[in-house]
Amino acid sequence: MAALYIGLGCRRGCPLEVLESLLQQALQANGLQPSAMRGIATLTAKADEPALVQLAQRHGLTLEHFDARQLQAFEAQLSHRSAVVHAHTGCWGVAESTALALAWQAEGQASLVLTRQVLGPATLAVARGR
Repeated sequence: MAALYIGLGCRRGCPLEVLESLLQQALQANGLQPSAMRGIATLTAKADEPALVQLAQRHGLTLEHFDARQLQAFEAQLSHRSAVVHAHTGCWGVAESTALALAWQAEGQASLVLTRQVLGPATLAVARGR
């Protein structure tokens, strides 16, 4: 079973229940095993977002974070580029970029398994290394 790396973005104050629902829906709908999750990542600016921290803790994972400069290397692999997100964060997409960055950090290669998924104020993407 390939390791899965989860990238998440959300608006400030996003409820934990929304993030958990998005994660469970995405994994189940795509036949991905929660036990394969090896990490959760977000943008450095969101690293202190309570629901993101709680979600990682709930799944026994550390919330990793990357700044926009670190995420630039993954722009060509994104399925979606948001000018609004870029204006606010300096990166073209938080969920896909951080999932790819985390997989690359862990395994030295990265590809998207699941492109950007949205549920209300939250986005999620899944990457794998090998």
